[in-house]
Amino acid sequence: MINVSKLEKCLKKVNKPARYIGGELGTIHKEFKSNTVNFAFCFPDVYEVGMSHLGLQILYYMINEVEGYSCERAFAPWPDMEEVMRSEEIPLFSLESKEPLSAFDMVGFTLQYEMSYTNIINMLDLGNIPIFVKDRSEEDPIVVAGGPCATTPEPLADFIDMFFIGEGEEINVKVMDVVKKGKEENWNRETILKECAKLDGVYIPQFYDVEYKEDGTIASMKPNTEEAKPTIKRVRVENMDETFVHDRQIVPFMETVHDRAVLELFRGCTHGCRFCQAGMLYRPIRERSEDKLMEIAQNLLKNTGYDEISLTSLSSCDYTQLMDLIHKLVEKYEKENVGISLPSLRLDSFIIDTLKEIEKVRKSGLTFAPEAGSQRMRDVINKGVTEEDLMRVAKSAFDEGWSKIKLYFMIGLPTETLEDVAGIADLANKVRTVFFNRPKEDIKGNFQVTASASCFVPKGFTPFQWIGQDSVETFYEKIDHVKKDIRDPKVRFQYHDPEVSRIEAIIARGDRKVGSAIYKAWEMGQKFDGWSEFFDFEQWNKAMEAVEIDGDFYATRTREKEEFLPWDFIDIGVSKSYLWKEYERAIKEEVTPDCRNQCNGCGINDCSMWEDFHASKN
Repeated sequence: MINVSKLEKCLKKVNKPARYIGGELGTIHKEFKSNTVNFAFCFPDVYEVGMSHLGLQILYYMINEVEGYSCERAFAPWPDMEEVMRSEEIPLFSLESKEPLSAFDMVGFTLQYEMSYTNIINMLDLGNIPIFVKDRSEEDPIVVAGGPCATTPEPLADFIDMFFIGEGEEINVKVMDVVKKGKEENWNRETILKECAKLDGVYIPQFYDVEYKEDGTIASMKPNTEEAKPTIKRVRVENMDETFVHDRQIVPFMETVHDRAVLELFRGCTHGCRFCQAGMLYRPIRERSEDKLMEIAQNLLKNTGYDEISLTSLSSCDYTQLMDLIHKLVEKYEKENVGISLPSLRLDSFIIDTLKEIEKVRKSGLTFAPEAGSQRMRDVINKGVTEEDLMRVAKSAFDEGWSKIKLYFMIGLPTETLEDVAGIADLANKVRTVFFNRPKEDIKGNFQVTASASCFVPKGFTPFQWIGQDSVETFYEKIDHVKKDIRDPKVRFQYHDPEVSRIEAIIARGDRKVGSAIYKAWEMGQKFDGWSEFFDFEQWNKAMEAVEIDGDFYATRTREKEEFLPWDFIDIGVSKSYLWKEYERAIKEEVTPDCRNQCNGCGINDCSMWEDFHASKN
């Protein structure tokens, strides 16, 4: 254990000391013992962000339910705390037992966002764990990583011993079982890793050799030990009613990004948006039953004391029993003033009925995602909504008393022109017109429409994984094009930093060589790159230049169909041939139907859409 009295003195010198003390409602304290398998769940961002992550809450309780296993938490310390820790020689520690990370058997990072990768290196360094796999000894923890970005793992291959490919409920405890047996039988590190490599969903980079062609693309990637599989299959939960039930949450002492109870309705998405990595990774749809959700909701509210519950999923409005579920929740908890929120809203008339039910307790904000300014572009990305949908829903919402609305867009989508981009301002201005073109007596509230644009980053396992990203200069040209068409102060335009998106694309599309740039950037002082006050584009460019990484090769280059992509050794279930077919349909501006209406043969043969479709053919 670290010196707690020294820590207490340090906490008086930093902002928000509640980030580092632990002891919140709902925490589990197990004795830190040598015969226990001790797992440190590390979130590579600040406490307020990490504590809003559902996956952390699920795995924390799931692991701690197992006898002989413990899971504790660690977060990236804010720079003021890091400075004090380094000056006082306090290693990065867990919140529960205050043990340094180096004392754990396993140290696990969740990979939610590529711009957190320098924080991973920084946390290993602060935790006194050798940064590179090759430098770790038998006494060092096994460093693992999971989450959505683990499906494109190669940029972190030099730093992570083992990647979990898939949903944590299906793999974390199985790997800990192997580590437990290894501790009991005194296996060495390599033996433990080789035994883990036999499991589905486990990727261990050191057991694979990568060769490159003269043009820098990958020639081959082959296992160098018999235990390693040539293809890593992504694992998933099959039945959401039968998997581990998340009916508790740790309740922080301080405000976090999402300060509410979280009820997960289902996993997966059937819309097939071509830019969306999560929509491909989390296929097929797996819903929780309404009765199970009501039971979980009751326990969540009882165990946390929250007065708001968020119905979360990739597209929550697609839950087949949503209206009935919301009605039951409102009916049961309205007297207790428990609010219901939906993080994502669908552009159809059904959503207004849903919102009217929710507002019986309190009115929530309105956020819709047209994603693109023109109908042509919405067809390219397979969004499946029209301008008429947006205007109809906006008018209905305004008639019901809402006066503020947010619209999410992307800039830099494949085949996009300046005319398409101009549609962003045009849609926002039309929403304003809808609000004010109503009878005077109906116009109430302080109207505001906010158009928010992110810069498109092509991601692996999407139909756009072959396409090149716009240059930073092109992004700014398109942003300026939108700005000039927004003149009304009641119409706001916000946009994501194109320079951050450039680095994100380099990492997201990167191979093992990109890891040298991440390490060099960290050496040059980069961390918290997802925070605007810390990101330094010039430093990143210098880091890439120092290690001879060509950013254009990874970000803006268009791949050929036959190229072996750095993540092609992973099988997520969706076939590469289907993704290419969808890419071709995008170029032709052809829309693919929602999976609930027609099976499109994505490659996942064991889903209900596939079975129902083929049953109807027989």
